[in-house]
Amino acid sequence: MNPFRTTSFYPGLLLLILFLSACKKDEIETIPTPIVIDSYSNRVAVAWNTLYLGVERFTPGYRPPVSARTSAYLGLTAYETLLPSMSEDYNSMQLVYEDLILPSPEENQEYNWEVALNAAYEAAFNFYFPTAPATQQFEVIALADSLENVLLPSVSQAVFNRSVDFGREVASTIFEWSFEDTWGHEGFLKNTDDAYIPPEDKGLWQPTYPDFSPALLPHWGKVRTFAATDADTGPAPLPYSEEQTSPLYQQAIDVQYMVRDIKGGSRNEDRWIAEFWSDDCPILTFSPAARMISITNQVIEKEQLSLDEAVYTYAKVGFAICDAGIRCWYEKYKYNCERPIDYIRRNMNDSNWNTIMCPDGSGGYFTPNFPAYPSGHAAFAGAAAEVLTEIFGDSYRFIDRSHEGRTEFQGRPRPFNSFYGMAKENAYSRIPLGVHFRMDSDAGLDVGFKVGRRVNALPWKK
Repeated sequence: MNPFRTTSFYPGLLLLILFLSACKKDEIETIPTPIVIDSYSNRVAVAWNTLYLGVERFTPGYRPPVSARTSAYLGLTAYETLLPSMSEDYNSMQLVYEDLILPSPEENQEYNWEVALNAAYEAAFNFYFPTAPATQQFEVIALADSLENVLLPSVSQAVFNRSVDFGREVASTIFEWSFEDTWGHEGFLKNTDDAYIPPEDKGLWQPTYPDFSPALLPHWGKVRTFAATDADTGPAPLPYSEEQTSPLYQQAIDVQYMVRDIKGGSRNEDRWIAEFWSDDCPILTFSPAARMISITNQVIEKEQLSLDEAVYTYAKVGFAICDAGIRCWYEKYKYNCERPIDYIRRNMNDSNWNTIMCPDGSGGYFTPNFPAYPSGHAAFAGAAAEVLTEIFGDSYRFIDRSHEGRTEFQGRPRPFNSFYGMAKENAYSRIPLGVHFRMDSDAGLDVGFKVGRRVNALPWKK
């Protein structure tokens, strides 16, 4: 038992906990007989994945690829915790990863799988977020406590203890397996490498204005993937050229004038799109990888998926965005393409040109501290779109409310007619923001779609 467990909770969880506590009385007072996983609601999985958005937002070092990797291991933990009571149609990922040897529940013993899942999530959050700020650590404790208080009346103490032990054992086993991935393990502690020196030549990325931060995660392309392979690459970037008739120069003009128009008060739709998808301002929002979890949360709640369907969906999305980040970062440091801001300032007689990303309130803006090609936003969105489309269909309509109510930027909800449409708009948003060329966005989508198809091809079901 966590020695810091408490029945008090952080006010930010009030609405969530009230929702959980409002479940029907007969659902928490009667032990299901037999206990079948698809008879449970998705409440436990959605609650933890909702909390995830805030925990990764405020935890230092949780930049997009790091966040995506953690989503995958959390998703795998939940999936494998529940698998023993899921339909026989589902397979364990032990079939794919021979070195992953998971515990089994005791034979002829009763388990409550919501209790097991809650315990697995709590243990996993403690494993993967050891440096989370105190507020977020207490939110983890509070959510685990609130769910226990809802679930405990429905089970005997023996069943409760057995279920908790199993969930924690699965979480611990998967964490130990994640530890074997030396390049990815504790990536939040090694965002940069002092020994890394970016190559120097025309058109190659160098630490960028305004803060000239060192390269972010230059070795992330070596992280262990779940499904993606070295074949999952995008096309080569456009040849570097300063000729005004060259394709690269023409794409730079598009970025230059689009941002200039937005700052001048026109292109309001483009400004909305740019700000709506700008999830890479640390602490202001969660990361662009977590944005895909936010969308998944909304869809799971909208469709009222059963618990087995929910954990299956989270695991697939987690795998997809994890591998998209790895393959995208491999490509970034393979090509080392510079950002539009450096190209425009150097070649287009516009030495004061700047992006509109992450305004600081005093006229200053920001540019990500890693190579441009391909776009990480596009890769995450493309991979998630491929997986979500396989589950929900290619004409699935939804409204993304991830930033509804935010006043610091234009977060008004936007409707989409498909997940592919969502991904394409996400990729496009980086151009009016000023941080990517069109080629970056197109290549990111290409990588993401390929990775998503790899994840779909895993033997999830018989």
